Amino acid sequence: MVSRELVNGVYSVGAFDFDRRIFDELIPLPEGTSYNAYLIRGSEKTSLVETVDPSKEYDLISNLVKAGVECIDYIIINHAEQDHSGSLPMILEFYPDARVVTNAKCRDLLISLLHIPQDRFLVISDGETLSLGDRTLRFFLTPWTHWPETQVTFLVEDRILFSCDLFGFHAATSDLFITDEAWAYRSAKRYYAEIMMPFRGSIKGYVEKVRALSPVMIAPSHGPVNKNPQFILDAYADWVSDAVKNEVVIPYISMHGSTAKMVDHLTGALIARGITVKPFNLTRTDVGELALALVDAATLVIATPTVLFGPHPSVVSATYLANALRPKTRFATVIGSYGWGGKSVETITKMLDHVKVDLLPPVMVTGEPGESAMQDLDRLADEILKKHKEINIV
Repeated sequence: MVSRELVNGVYSVGAFDFDRRIFDELIPLPEGTSYNAYLIRGSEKTSLVETVDPSKEYDLISNLVKAGVECIDYIIINHAEQDHSGSLPMILEFYPDARVVTNAKCRDLLISLLHIPQDRFLVISDGETLSLGDRTLRFFLTPWTHWPETQVTFLVEDRILFSCDLFGFHAATSDLFITDEAWAYRSAKRYYAEIMMPFRGSIKGYVEKVRALSPVMIAPSHGPVNKNPQFILDAYADWVSDAVKNEVVIPYISMHGSTAKMVDHLTGALIARGITVKPFNLTRTDVGELALALVDAATLVIATPTVLFGPHPSVVSATYLANALRPKTRFATVIGSYGWGGKSVETITKMLDHVKVDLLPPVMVTGEPGESAMQDLDRLADEILKKHKEINIV
C-alpha cells in the first residue's frame, strides 16, 4: 500500500481491506473497511497513532519502511480492540525503543489481549499532553464510545483530532479525504447505528467537547479523513439527540404468508396516514440496514409467526439486537399470527427491557388474518398516528 500526507509531517500509513465483508462475525461490510494508522513527525520525537488489524500488519510495516521511518518513540493506542491494536506486538519488535502511550484501562486490556509487557507502557490521564518537540499531543478519555477504555488524541498545533471509532465508518476507498458528503453521511450513520448507538448518552457530551477543540480535520480509525468536521459533528448531534421522526420500522418473518399479509396491510395503512414505513423481511435483511433504520424511528412494530410456543428465532434475534442497540424509539408493539396458542407477545416485550418505549396494543390472530384482523391493524395505525401527533412529529 502507500503512505499519504494529511499535512506536512503527518501521514496516513494504515491499510485497506477491500475484501472484508463481515466484522465481529455480525456486522456486514458491503464496502469493506480500512484500518487507519497515522505517523506524526515532530522535531524531536516521532509517534504512530494506532496500528492495524493483524491481517494487514505487512501493509503497515511496508508503509513505514517506504516512508523511511527508522525510529518510533511513541505508539498511541486509542482503543484496545484488535483492529486498532492487533499489530502492536510486531511493531514493538521492529521498534524496540518505542513506548505504548494509552490510559490505564486500555493498558490493562492490551496486557490481557496481546500480552504486551507492562514496562513498555507510558500511561496518560485525561487532558494530559505529550511533546514531540514542535508538536504536542493531547489526550482525552472518552469511555463508552464503544468500549470502556476508549480515548481520542488531538494534535494541538495542526488541530487534527485522531478520533478512534468516533465519527468514522467502515469503507475501503482510495480517497484519503471525504469527497462525497452524502455518501459519507449515510455510511457514518450506519456505523453509528451499529457501533455507537448504545452509548448515545455518553457521546452527547463528547460531541460538545470536540466542538470546543475546533478541529480543522478529523482522522478516524475507519474510513477517509474528514476536512469538514462541522458536517459530522452536526450529524452526530442529531443522532444522539432525543428527537425522533415520523417513521415506523417493521422487522418481520412470515412462515406461511399470514404475518406477511398483516405487515402489508399495516404498511399501507400507515402510508395512507402520512407515516414513513420501513419493513424488513428478516430472511433477506442486512442487519446493518435494520440498525440504520432504528436511529430515527419513532415506532417499532415487531411482526412474527409463532414457532411452537413463541416468536420465530429470527425475530428473537432482531429483537435482541434492537434492545442491545438501545435506539431512541418511543413506541413499540407486536403483530403476528399463531396456530393453537403461544406467548410471542410476552416474550418479545420482555426482551425490550433496555428500550424505553410505550407499548401499544398488540394484534395477534389465529391463522389467516380476516377482515376483523385488518380492522384491528387499521386501529393500530390510528393509534400510532395519534402517538406521533402527541410528540409533535406529524
